[in-house]
Amino acid sequence: MSDAAKRRIFAMLDVDGDGVITEAEYLSRVDRAARACDRDPHHPLVGVAREAHREVFRQMDGDGNGGVTFEEYRAWAGHEAFEESCRPALGSLFDLADHDGDGRVTRGEFTRLRAATGNSAEGAAVAFTALDGDGTGTVERSVYLAAIHDFLTTGHSPMADAYPDGHPDPRELAPR
Repeated sequence: MSDAAKRRIFAMLDVDGDGVITEAEYLSRVDRAARACDRDPHHPLVGVAREAHREVFRQMDGDGNGGVTFEEYRAWAGHEAFEESCRPALGSLFDLADHDGDGRVTRGEFTRLRAATGNSAEGAAVAFTALDGDGTGTVERSVYLAAIHDFLTTGHSPMADAYPDGHPDPRELAPR
């Protein structure tokens, strides 16, 4: 992944823009997604998502001081990190949106999830259309995770078209 892509993703995760991702900032993604997906904060899937995100944060925080700098993120981010910890964490967010547990989300479920994690409703709609390649009106978990993997590791993804320059605007990711 290029430094430009890493910087863009880091800016998305550094919600307050102070140059350090705190655990609270990172875990707030889970809370926003749970609320948007109408999951009780004590639902077992929310607990799974929190634990998966804690593990990602632990791995990103190379020096263990409770904050992730860009340098730490740069050293950590890539294919191995995605497969080891990001895939489970992002999959756990998908599972929050997948209320019937069939491994697919509808346009509404997808839009709520993506908006909670910082996308505009319009961007989520574009991304959904790009990922619903078979026109069934659903996006499968494996397709969703593959698209995120591709964006994180190569900077290219069908979901990238949801953004004017192929990247999300970090200002869209501020807590709502």
